[in-house]
Amino acid sequence: MEQLLRVQNFTVSRDGFGAGENQSLERPFGHADPGDMFAWAGATASWPHRTDPGGGRGLDDYFTRDFDRNIGAEIMGRNKFSPHRGPWLDHEWLGWWGDEPPFRTPVFVLTHDERPSFTLSDTTFHFANADPAEVLERAREAADGKDVRLGGGATTIRRFLDADLVDTMHIAVSTVELGAGARLWESPDELRDRFHLDVVPSSSGVTHHLFWRR
Repeated sequence: MEQLLRVQNFTVSRDGFGAGENQSLERPFGHADPGDMFAWAGATASWPHRTDPGGGRGLDDYFTRDFDRNIGAEIMGRNKFSPHRGPWLDHEWLGWWGDEPPFRTPVFVLTHDERPSFTLSDTTFHFANADPAEVLERAREAADGKDVRLGGGATTIRRFLDADLVDTMHIAVSTVELGAGARLWESPDELRDRFHLDVVPSSSGVTHHLFWRR
């Protein structure tokens, strides 16, 4: 079976930004409010960070449940892992997620600065100074026959799109406008030359965009 590179449950603003400006330790998404951007996922019964019972079981929950399906490895950009820039001066920083990262697979972090791999619970982080095709090859090997999830951010997804490596994408377009930040697209229509596209509105207000290769 073919191993796919999938973008899954990635949220952008109505004007196409995956995160705002001025990322910091206190604000991983810059000036974007994650409570607004990701409200659609947080309201679902299958939201993995839910601490109380309840949540919706509709269309949004279907996509939330699909997040981990057949995923054997993840690729992410450095700024999804850390707010720090330049050489790794603080090796005590182990990501935003605490001792139990939600990935439960090998994770490959794109970075120009080398750093040793480490493991937290059932997630091992590797740091890769390589081009997208080489990182994808390593991730596919680590995924042991399963698919690879391209976790973001928007700049990293664009790198893999520009290298023509992405097979499928699910992008949730929120009602929030950011005005600036890390842009995924000016319009989803710019990808129609390479992808089929279905657009499915949800009662939560987000619009789910489903892309697959032509």
